[in-house]
Amino acid sequence: MPKTRTSSTAAPDSTWLGHGRHLGPSPEQDVRRNLIALKAAGVIDDFLDLAPSDAVTAGAGGLPRQLDAHDSAAAPDSSARRLFEARWRVDGDVTVRAQLTTYDTPGRQRDGEAVAWALAAKAERTWDQRWPSPATVFWPDDDRIAWDHDAVPGLRLRTTNPLPNDDKEMRRLLKDCAHASWNIHVVVHEAMTPDARGRLPLTPFLPPSLRHRVVEHRAAPDQFQIVNWAMRDLHVRVPRGGAVVLPTATASPEYDAERFAVRSVFLDGSEPTELVEKVTAFAQLPPALTPDAEQALDNLRRRWHLLTVEEELAHARELVAKYAEALDAMTASRDLYREAAELAQAALAEATGSDSMPRPPADTAAKPESSPRSALTKALGRFKDASRQPRT
Repeated sequence: MPKTRTSSTAAPDSTWLGHGRHLGPSPEQDVRRNLIALKAAGVIDDFLDLAPSDAVTAGAGGLPRQLDAHDSAAAPDSSARRLFEARWRVDGDVTVRAQLTTYDTPGRQRDGEAVAWALAAKAERTWDQRWPSPATVFWPDDDRIAWDHDAVPGLRLRTTNPLPNDDKEMRRLLKDCAHASWNIHVVVHEAMTPDARGRLPLTPFLPPSLRHRVVEHRAAPDQFQIVNWAMRDLHVRVPRGGAVVLPTATASPEYDAERFAVRSVFLDGSEPTELVEKVTAFAQLPPALTPDAEQALDNLRRRWHLLTVEEELAHARELVAKYAEALDAMTASRDLYREAAELAQAALAEATGSDSMPRPPADTAAKPESSPRSALTKALGRFKDASRQPRT
């Protein structure tokens, strides 16, 4: 898998970003059903279901809103399948807006019918990891629906992922995780083979907003040397019986391998407090955006369609103001053109010595027929006509 480039732009602290793959037969139907159920239960305020190619988008109350040039500048790419938007509130009055886009992936028929998805959410203030995960607003929080697969094939969120036995395959997998995934990857080394309780994932102990952003890798007791060899290109090491949070392509420059390593993790079903603190601290670092993540945030800012009535009214007022400015500019341009034309005609007349300026037609209404001049003209005309008649 090729390396993912990163930009110098850091994600705002009010945003939540996630991506993955859905391996089921009807991903859009799963999203649609979940949104309908949450709106009926009053969990979300409203949602919108759109085809990315729609030229007219729905505004508040389902009214159509024509896309302007600002919207069309961020048109989705040809691989986009469906666009979902939702709006809800947290902490009583903080509004969250989120946008989920599903994409066709290359070789979808060969990859278990996988459909890629990207989710961007933005709150009105700094994001709190204790808030509900935006992923469970769109996707059902059910293990039976396979929407929670990482962008790197073979990995899944909300569960543990054993590392491959082959050392080269393990190395390639961990490099792909660092270069191609937005999620947080944690490698846990099992000091001894755990029982059923020790095989439980880290997910339930994490804050709600992190439960669908963490991929947990498990290294078997005899893989201690191999896993550290596989991670040497990433410049990190996992302690024996401990854990480490991997740097990713979106990791902050503030990342320090020693800071995000845990020397011992007790895999007995109890809460790994130190590891949870490390993962939470890593999530709070300002990550650099990959091009795909930057595009997702840009779409959320510039192609938001689920407007409230107040937002729709403000949008209409903004359009009226733009049209008024354009009309004023056209009027001023017309006046300038007319003034320039008159000056050009005057200059031409002065240069040729003739009056080439157009003259207005004579106003006959200003000269009544009973004036002396008109009477004399008529008399002379009759005299002239009479002189031209032949004599008998």
